[in-house]
Amino acid sequence: MRHIFLGLLASTAIATQAYAQQAADAVAPESATSGVFETLSPAVAASLKAKMADKPVEAENWMIAAANPHAVEVGAEVLRAGGSAADAMVAVQVVLGLVEPQSSGLGGGAFLVWYDAESGKLTTLDGRETAPLAATPTLFQDDNGEPLKFFDAVVGGRSVGTPGTPALMAEAHRRWGRAEWATLFEAGTKLAKDGFNVSPRLASLIERDADRLSRFPSTADYFFPDGVALQAGDLLSNDEYAHTLGVLAEKGAEGFYFGRIADEIVGAVTHAPGNPGVLSLLDMAVYQVKEREPVCVEYRSFDVCGMGPPSSGALTVGQILGMVGHYDLAALGADNPESWRLIGDASRLAFADRGRYMADSDYVPMPTNGLVDAEYLTQRAALLSGDDALPEVAPGSPEFDHALWADDESIELPSTSHISIVDQYGNVLSMTTTIENAFGSRLMVHGFLLNNELTDFSFRSHRDGVPIANRLEPGKRPRSSMAPTIVMKEGKPVMAIGSPGGSRIIGYVASSIIAWADWGLNVQQAISLPHAVNRFGKYDLEEGTDAEMLEETLTQIGYEVSFRGLNSGLHAIEIGDTLLGAADPRREGIALGE
Repeated sequence: MRHIFLGLLASTAIATQAYAQQAADAVAPESATSGVFETLSPAVAASLKAKMADKPVEAENWMIAAANPHAVEVGAEVLRAGGSAADAMVAVQVVLGLVEPQSSGLGGGAFLVWYDAESGKLTTLDGRETAPLAATPTLFQDDNGEPLKFFDAVVGGRSVGTPGTPALMAEAHRRWGRAEWATLFEAGTKLAKDGFNVSPRLASLIERDADRLSRFPSTADYFFPDGVALQAGDLLSNDEYAHTLGVLAEKGAEGFYFGRIADEIVGAVTHAPGNPGVLSLLDMAVYQVKEREPVCVEYRSFDVCGMGPPSSGALTVGQILGMVGHYDLAALGADNPESWRLIGDASRLAFADRGRYMADSDYVPMPTNGLVDAEYLTQRAALLSGDDALPEVAPGSPEFDHALWADDESIELPSTSHISIVDQYGNVLSMTTTIENAFGSRLMVHGFLLNNELTDFSFRSHRDGVPIANRLEPGKRPRSSMAPTIVMKEGKPVMAIGSPGGSRIIGYVASSIIAWADWGLNVQQAISLPHAVNRFGKYDLEEGTDAEMLEETLTQIGYEVSFRGLNSGLHAIEIGDTLLGAADPRREGIALGE
């Protein structure tokens, strides 16, 4: 048996090298890429180089990890000035919506997990988008009742749900903020007016999505000035976004959900050429953030806690961990394909339950407690006791006093962004934020993109006459895989973690926790580890990494295997005697702390 573990660790350095070198070049005047991040501090280059060496960033007082250096530096300034993690999140989200508009922003939604140091309480806030009140279960079906093709549904107004991110920002600040609300928009407003250098990642995504981005004039004008796609290093300003931020700074979230901005959002959706939607001013006016009960699952000596329904994240991560927790992964090690068989089939079993049961529990009865009940997970874990891949998996039967639902078939493509923050007061924030598919609906209003979140619902409402739990209904929140997570030990937080990546988020988060908790990797090594993800039977191995070494053995024990890019965006902070911050080498993010 080849020592895969050693190869995996070695390949993490290779995976980070290209971007870390780019970071070094960005501060070198003679470099062709100079200018992309030239306004940022030397701490940014140091953080990026730490990723190359698989070393976390260490700090004593506070830490932030997020997907773009501009946003992280703005959040760091808030924390340095005495702001809370909630304050920093607002400032970071504002900038992320500007510099990586394809992933998240004011036109989207988010889930937030918060540990309050003073009370010791864990709180989860649901800022997920809602279906318009005029939406029907057949919104994404043709005249024959057949599901639309995915991008026929996505591009335009039909896919747009009521945005939740501005309301979540305001609610988090109301509960836990220390800084003046208006000040949290100053840096983002200045950056929008002065401009920022387009990153290589944003430029490549614009080029890849040129056809869809070009369909709407306001979107095309922004991403293709004078008809030419933005290039890495181009200076890009956004006066409309700066104006929107000014309205939010002055009027709070009400300035978004009422008045001119709301009018123009609804107008863009309902008049989208070729694919209009049904969002209304009433939908905007009645939107509310909801506090939910956290979902926590015991794993080893830890409690892994996250967002409950309408997110499937914490439940499915919890199920995976709850099943593999019956096996000694530490003794097996990361170099043993048996570890990946257990993780892969546990994931398949969890995804079978996810497809059958998980949806917005405000609309459908859900066996939330039963899905993570210790006895139930013990029963499911027993299915993993063989030597080969399970030939097939099926949903289990958790304790549930309601008729079963039909299996879902919704599509959830990777995009999204994740923010982890620990402030000097000991508060911990883990928030995953999204507009769903890259560039969302492709509709741009007031300098930001609108989500396509409604396509996270099942396009079918029934299967063989049996209703699907995640079917579209008026006011309902679509199921999500976002898994913002806080890991607890003896009532105290020891890690904040989360990732983008569509339904693969679940595998990214679960395997990173296993790598950290069982295999002794530091937090940076854990999130840099090449990915091996199984959701529905096929094992996806991260192409170009030593995860490919697993192919032969996984095939022999019964898996179909594919190589593909697995572009997670994990951002994590380990909390102990010091703070250790880590950012995914596959994206542009960094960790900063003091």
